[in-house]
Amino acid sequence: MNTMFNPPHPGELLRELWLQPLGLSITDAAKHLKVSRKTLSEIVNGKASISSEMAVRLELAFGKSAQSWLGHQSEYDLWQLEPKRHDLGIERIKMAA
Repeated sequence: MNTMFNPPHPGELLRELWLQPLGLSITDAAKHLKVSRKTLSEIVNGKASISSEMAVRLELAFGKSAQSWLGHQSEYDLWQLEPKRHDLGIERIKMAA
């Protein structure tokens, strides 16, 4: 059983901890990150995941490590899958006697 709390999408962290405090619009941040406004908007609004490349871009722009961004994404993704674990129908493989 996963005891992790419901982690925020990394886009929410980006918005609340960097964009808003720095007074950056999604458009301005996207230009700085050299990505499309649509790409960044989808991340900030929780509709797209942070890729490895985007994690590096965020590290370069804001200083928080790429590994940390990817860790937030992984925690979020695993939490979203938690209710579906049993639906996968997979049983643990047992060692042969």
